[in-house]
Amino acid sequence: MIGVVQAFSPSYARARAQFLEGAAAAGLAIESHVHPLPGREGETLAMDVALDGLLGAERLLVVSSGCHGAEGFCGSGVQVFALHDEEWREKARAQGVAVLYIHALNPYGFSHLRRVTHENVDLNRNFQDFAQPLPVNEAYREVAPLLLPAQWPPGPDNEQAVAGFIAAHGEAAWQAAVTRGQHEFPQGLFFGGTAPTWSNQTLRAVLRQHGRRAARIGWVDLHTGLGPSGHGERIYAGPNDARAIQRARDWWGGAGATPVTTIYDGSSTSAFLTGLMWNGLVQECPQAEYTGIAMEYGTVPVADVLQALRAEHWLNVHPEAPPALAAQIKQQMRDTFYTDTDAWKGQIVSQARQAMFQAVDGLSD
Repeated sequence: MIGVVQAFSPSYARARAQFLEGAAAAGLAIESHVHPLPGREGETLAMDVALDGLLGAERLLVVSSGCHGAEGFCGSGVQVFALHDEEWREKARAQGVAVLYIHALNPYGFSHLRRVTHENVDLNRNFQDFAQPLPVNEAYREVAPLLLPAQWPPGPDNEQAVAGFIAAHGEAAWQAAVTRGQHEFPQGLFFGGTAPTWSNQTLRAVLRQHGRRAARIGWVDLHTGLGPSGHGERIYAGPNDARAIQRARDWWGGAGATPVTTIYDGSSTSAFLTGLMWNGLVQECPQAEYTGIAMEYGTVPVADVLQALRAEHWLNVHPEAPPALAAQIKQQMRDTFYTDTDAWKGQIVSQARQAMFQAVDGLSD
């Protein structure tokens, strides 16, 4: 067994080592899909996969981390703890559910303290049909000149312009404009890309290999950055289908659990988004009944999250920035998406563990 606090790591390199060690100790086969670029410390980057159960199992639960890079500290801790959690592993085995752990969907972002991939793409906006016209985010066009000013921190004129937009349209409109996803500004925020990223293609290959024979698939994808600190919002992650939404609410919304929210009815802290990752599973495993959530853990207020993202994207286009400012921005990113306290880590693991147990019960019904 491993302690809750000890399951979390201070860097991608250590997180990967802990995940691989945990999978090996559990006797699981490991697949490592090596990224083409090195990490921040020169380390090898990879999307690592471990299956606890039978290949080709009828019931499959996917537990994934690091879709948004710097959010991977949280998800990796959950996965490492789960690999050492015999009660949890016995629960899944007894009910015939294979568990597929996908560690660091976006290893580049995890290592380099970026939310995006090495292509500057938000992976969870990248699952589009690129043969068709891409969605247009008109509101982002309006705010794009404000997001990445010539200098950082922003000057008074920029701050006044942002405040003016929020005063005129509201904070929810500002959040939606920035976060919904856009395909026109390659250096901008929440860029969905114009082609599938390495992580998109690699994840699809993993899902084909492990999910094509499953009749039922559940997915718990671990995120941070929205909502009250330490609170795990269960955001439905799937198509706008009433039966699938109700199934997710039946699985995860029982007594004592946080209600399942959706981006379709306005109940989620998330804005309405496009190009989401669950599209890849639905497309690659069309035979399966799919039910999924994003576990979205709060860290700091959303205004601070957006400010940290603006700063980090500004730094990406200004590599000549003074080292002290660059270090400050990177530390701000880490602190924005990872609350490095024992109490927060305890909240994360307990809520994720509950959601995973519930998913096994749902898959077994």
